Order: sequence, then structure tokens, then C-alpha cells
Amino acid sequence: MVSKFSKFWLALLLLCLGFAPQAASATGIDLRQLACTAVLADTAPDHAVMSARYRCGDEAATATPDWLWLRLDATRLRHLPANWTLLVDQTRFDRIAIIVATRSGTVRHAHLPSDLDRHWTPGGLLNFSIQSPGRDIQGLYLGFRNIDDLTLMRKIVAAPSSAAAANDAKWLLLMGLFTGILLSALLYNLVIHTGQRPAFQRWYLLWVSVALAYGLVWTNMAAFVVPGLVGPSAVRLDFVLVGLMVAAGNMFFFAVIEQGVLPRRLVLAGRSLAAAGAVLGFMAAADRWLPAVLTDRLLNYVIAGTALVVAASCWIAVRRGSRVVWFYMVGWGPVICVFLARLARNLGFVPQNDLVDMGTFATLAFEALVLSLAIADRFRLIRQELDVARQRREIDIAEAKTLRLAAHTDFLTGLANRAGFQDSAHALISSRTPFSLFLIDVDFLKDANDQLGHDGGDALLRAVGLALSGAAEQLPGARVARIGGDEFAILCPGHQASEEALAEGLAALQGETWRHADQNRTISLSIGSARYPDDADALDLMVQNADLALYTAKRLGRARHCRYDPLQRALRDLQVEFTGDADAALERGEFQLYLQPIVSLATESLCGYEALLRWNHPRHGLMTPDRFADVLVAERIGLRIQEHVLELALLQLREHGDRIGVLSVNFTSAQLAGPRAAKRVLDRLAHHGLPASSLCVEITEGVMLDRASDSILANLRMLHDAGVCIALDDFGTGYASLVHLRQLPVDRIKIDRSFVAGIDQANGGTMAIVRAIVGLGRGLGKVVVAEGIETEAQGLRLRQLGCQLGQGYLYGRPSPRLLQSDAPSAAEVRPRNTAGQVRSFVVAH
Repeated sequence: MVSKFSKFWLALLLLCLGFAPQAASATGIDLRQLACTAVLADTAPDHAVMSARYRCGDEAATATPDWLWLRLDATRLRHLPANWTLLVDQTRFDRIAIIVATRSGTVRHAHLPSDLDRHWTPGGLLNFSIQSPGRDIQGLYLGFRNIDDLTLMRKIVAAPSSAAAANDAKWLLLMGLFTGILLSALLYNLVIHTGQRPAFQRWYLLWVSVALAYGLVWTNMAAFVVPGLVGPSAVRLDFVLVGLMVAAGNMFFFAVIEQGVLPRRLVLAGRSLAAAGAVLGFMAAADRWLPAVLTDRLLNYVIAGTALVVAASCWIAVRRGSRVVWFYMVGWGPVICVFLARLARNLGFVPQNDLVDMGTFATLAFEALVLSLAIADRFRLIRQELDVARQRREIDIAEAKTLRLAAHTDFLTGLANRAGFQDSAHALISSRTPFSLFLIDVDFLKDANDQLGHDGGDALLRAVGLALSGAAEQLPGARVARIGGDEFAILCPGHQASEEALAEGLAALQGETWRHADQNRTISLSIGSARYPDDADALDLMVQNADLALYTAKRLGRARHCRYDPLQRALRDLQVEFTGDADAALERGEFQLYLQPIVSLATESLCGYEALLRWNHPRHGLMTPDRFADVLVAERIGLRIQEHVLELALLQLREHGDRIGVLSVNFTSAQLAGPRAAKRVLDRLAHHGLPASSLCVEITEGVMLDRASDSILANLRMLHDAGVCIALDDFGTGYASLVHLRQLPVDRIKIDRSFVAGIDQANGGTMAIVRAIVGLGRGLGKVVVAEGIETEAQGLRLRQLGCQLGQGYLYGRPSPRLLQSDAPSAAEVRPRNTAGQVRSFVVAH
């Protein structure tokens, strides 16, 4: 059907082209070639126009912002009857005027561009009716105000009205066929493929649409719908459409050719020319700001360059066995020939001929048909490729089904693994199903591995997986997965009530007993949760938010559930910002040490200081480590900051060692991990000429729970053997402090401020806990230090319990300067000063 349709329309087009040029040449009188020009002022009267000095040939002016008058050869009009037609090629100007001089006087016709809606004719011409017969005309003058350039004007023709009407009929017949063919091609390609359109079809649809618009605007056919779209406005739009048509046609070619046939550089050159054509089309239309001749010539050169690149590409594609290129060559061959002829005419190499213009639209219509066949053939090949791919895919699906099941299952617990979890989560998000995400960390898995062996750790993970499955099975659609070593996830579809029910079930698991090797142990879970779509609308962000909540649960002491709060995200973003600022902060010296005194509770004499880090941030002010804690644990910058802190502390000891005594410095796991960590600290002490006993290394239980705990313990023993004091900070807030106290070479244990704050409360206080810690420390021969002492009553109670050392606001706030007091005591707990002396250095501070 398509082939017969193509042959029918092609025959009509050839019939049209067969007689159109002869009619035009036989009936029209060309006045353009012999016209002479003169430049006159805006207000020149008729007699000034007729008596002006006109220049011909190469001396003739072609453009001016004033009036450019053309003197046409009136002697060639003798055979024209009355009411003949002057046909003028459309160009850009501000005003047009015609002066007809007869024996009886002169007649002037003046028009603005907005007045031309009644003076257009098919073929891209302006039509002006002249009443006087040719034999009576003694002079004929055509004037333009601010014309872009006469070199861009194709023709000025005088013709009898009957001949003009016959020429109009030919153009109407041609453009009727042109419009019908392009609309048919457009509709055919809109329905040929209803799915995701390939790039070549999208470019083709754009090219057909632009070519149709170009044909209708250039030939003035669009004026039937938009009467004012003639004259200068039509010319400007023509330039834009030509540029887009060249660009779309070029992009279609490089998209429809089979992938890999053409060299990448050639494809890049073609696409670059396409972009240049589109841009130059708009530039050529901007005649009020850019030179008209230059931009028109550049656009024609780009068209010529495009033709050369396409020709070279076709030659390469033929040599490499492309099938599609033959359709393209058949379709584009006539178009390229006509455009080259048009280019030669526009550049002045060949004379004006209507055949070029009519042939342009005839070949565009022919091309639209042939390229539709190319697209249909390409779709046939695509369908064949899809059929082959579908058969292969069915085989692959059958073979991969078992592998996929294994790939989505955790081998240890039998639950879904990370891949299975992600598939389930993406399915819920794709279906827009609300759900809650619970991230669950198994607390103290490392302890289970250390004490029970890896079999014990595996048994703990299996017990947790079984317990989580039991908690989730009561909720429809809930899915449990193990997504990491000690991390589980639960997807809980449904409303808020389902999330609350699951949270209650998980809370019931805290402390539940599990058994291995005849030992009973308890389950401890840190849990964070977030909800879709309330907290996030993408899986990655959901996991991040739930992980932030999980981090909060761990920070608050583990064995608990925390739900995501946007404040957690804000705090995390602030920590990320601090991490990025830390490098510059080190260079600018923004990190400082504040010293807080440590005193003997028995005598309130000064025994040393604790070095506390502060960040004097240029925007956020003076900050304590709890505001930038994440910076201190970052792998690279955190270690640099801690090394900087140690260096500042050692400089303080070197300069004021006799007034400081023992200086306590907090260490992180990164500082103590690795085989040479202790050696580096001792080397720095030796570099500054300091005794090892002047430094006290403070660590928290979290440092000992680090994955590198074996090397950390070895380094602590090495430091202790060298004489460095070791203090266990925040004692009593962990879960295995007694074990660590037995294993570690600890000299001091520090009671956390949370216990000290409640020591003087009557009911629900912490007196019993503090008494036990003090008794334990003294029994093991450790020095006990109480933190956060703020009142006289707290200090008195601690002294009565036998606590040796203390620090807090009662004895001095952290300060960048040392207290104005005597030197510290040589023995940490030996009495020396009176209470009054302590008061004196607090006031001095």
C-alpha cells in the first residue's frame, strides 16, 4: 500500500514540475537584473526620486537604513495590458513604496509590513496591482526603507493578471500535494509505533513538522490561517525554520544509521553542523542586530558543509554494508541536489529559476515518503532483533531463576539478603505503598565472637533472625532481611498502626534469652526507623534516615528504638559541614586546648589538668567536641586533629610542666590502633624532652570495643610500661566495664558526671552506684576521679566515700589559661593545700 501511494504522489509531483518552469518564464518579465539603485532621504518627494542619480551594476547600492530606490526598466512593459501585476520577492524592510509615472502624472503606493496581508501571492511573493497599461508607463520605481540587502532578493517580475493567476494555481496545486504528503507521513509515523519512540523517529517527526511549517510559511500558504504572516515576518521565520530543518534532518541521519557504522569523529562533526545550523537560523532572523548578508551566507555554508558530511557518511555506510543508508540516499539525493542548486542561486552562481523553488518542496515531499519507508524498515529490523532477544531472555530467565533465588538469600539465617531487601523496597516504592523501614544492629556481636568463638557469633545472628521473623510474621507483608554482618532490616507495609505494632514486638525482644554451648545470653538490639513517604521518597534517602535514627539509638546507650527526626538530618549535615571545614581549621589554628583542673578531694589541692578540645569556628563560635564529634572519628581528618591535640598538649607540658603536673588527654581508637601507635606517642614525648609520667591517656569503653581492640590493648600496655598514666573515662556507663578493668593496665577510673549529678538526691539517686565504683576502684588499687562536681555537697559526699580526685565547675571551668596557683602536688592524693587555697585559684581563674 505504501509503495502504490508513493508512486501516485510522485507522478503528480513530476507532472507539476514538468510545466511549472515553462509557464513562469513565458509569461513573466524579469525586472530584477537590469534595475539601478539610488539612496534617498526618508522624505524625498516623487520628483526627487525620479530625478535622482541611479547607479547600475557593481556600483549599485544594495542596503541602507534610509530609502533604497530601484529604477526598473519601463520600456519592457509596453505589451502589458491594464491591471497587470508586479510580483516582488519577499525580503525584510520597514516600508515599501511603488511610484508609477505616466503621461498624466505619478501615482505612489506605500505600505507598511502590517499592510501586506492583502498583497501576497503563492510562491513567496508580494503582489501589487498596477492599473495603467504598460504602454502608458514612462517610469517605474520600487523603494524600500531599511531593506536588509538586495542580494538576498530573488526576483522582481511584471506579469499580466491572467498569467499571475495561472502561476498561483500551479503553486496551490504543488503545495496542496506537499501538505497532503507531509501530513500523511506525519500521521503515519505517529501511529506506527505507540511505545517509547526511538531517537531516529523523534528526529524524523521533528523534521517533517519543521519542513511542513517551512513550506507553508515560505510559499505564503500559512497566510490563509495567519493573514499577517507574510513579508518581513515570514522571511524571518523562514530563516529559523531552515536552520531547524537542517539540524533535524542531520540528527535524523546520524540516529537512523546502524550503530557503529560511522566513525565517531564524523558523527560528532555532523551533530556539530546540526547545532550550528539551528543557531545560525536564529542569527539570520535577527537582522535588526546582526548583518543580514553575513548570517545568510554562513547559514548557506553550513548547509553546504552538512551536504558534504552526509555525502561522506553515506559513502562510508555503503562500504560498511548499511541497509538503511540506501533509503536515505534515495530520499535525500534529490533534496541535496535541489538545495545545492538553491545554494548556487543564493550565492549568485546561477540565475533565478522558479524550478529550484518548486523542486525544493517537491523533493521534500518525496523525501518524507522515502524516509517513512526507511523508518518502517528500521522498525521491522528492530522487531526481529527484539524477537531474538526475547527468545534469549526467556532462556536466560529459566536458567537464572534458581541463581536469583540463591543470590537473594542470606546463607546463614535463610532470610533475604541485601539484594533481596533492595528488590522488595523498590517494589513497594514503585507501587507507592506506604511502609516503615527498621534498621537493626545486633549489639556486642564482637564480644560474642571473642568469648564464644565465631560459632557463637553465628548462633547469635541466627537467634536474632529467628526472633525478628517471629515479630514480623504477625504483620501482613512484613519482610525481614540481613543486609550486613550484624545489621538486619525489616520492611513493614501499612499504616502507622503497623509500625507501632512492630516497634512493640521488637521492644519485647530486648533482653530475650538465647542459648549456646550451655550458656544463656541476652539479646540487645539498637533500632532506627523511618517511614515512606513521610520521611523520604527514595530508598537511598530512606536508608540514610533510618541509619541516622539507628546512630541516635546507639549514642543514647543501645538496646532501644529511635524513630527518625528531621533534626537528626540537620545535625548530620552540620557534622558533614564541619568535616569539610576541619582541614582549613587546622591550617588557621582554630582548634584550641582548654584546661580544666583536677584536684585532690581530701585537700582540694591541684593535682593536674585535663586537656579539653575546643573549636573556635569563624561562623558558629566556640564549640565543644559534642558538636563536631563526627569530625573526630573521620578516618583522615580525625586522626590529624587528634595528633594536633596531642602536639598542643605536649607543648603546654614543655612550657608549663612545673605548673601543670599530669596532663590528661583524650585518645580515640584511631590514635591507638596499629603496630606503631604507642611508639609514635613515646617518640613525641622524647622529642619535647618530657617524662612519660607527665601524660595521662584517657580512653572510653567504646575505644576498647573497636575492631582493632587487640592492637589498641597492646599499645596501651606499652604506654603503661613506659610510665604513661592510663585512665578509663565515663566508667559505669558501659556494659563490660568490669571485664575491661581486669584486662586493661588502668591507673585511673573516672566516674561519669551523670552519676555525680544524682549523688545528693534522696530518692532515685546514684549514691549506691558511686559507692560501688569507688569501692571497686580502691579495692583494685586504682585512683578514682569524679567528673562534673558542681556543688559543695557533691564534693563532700565524694570525699566521704573515699574518692581521691575530682574535677568540675566547683574547682574551675575549662580555660585556655592555667590557674594562678601553686605548682601541683608531686603525689596525686597526698594532702598539701587548704580549702582556702583552692578558693584562691578559682577566683584568680
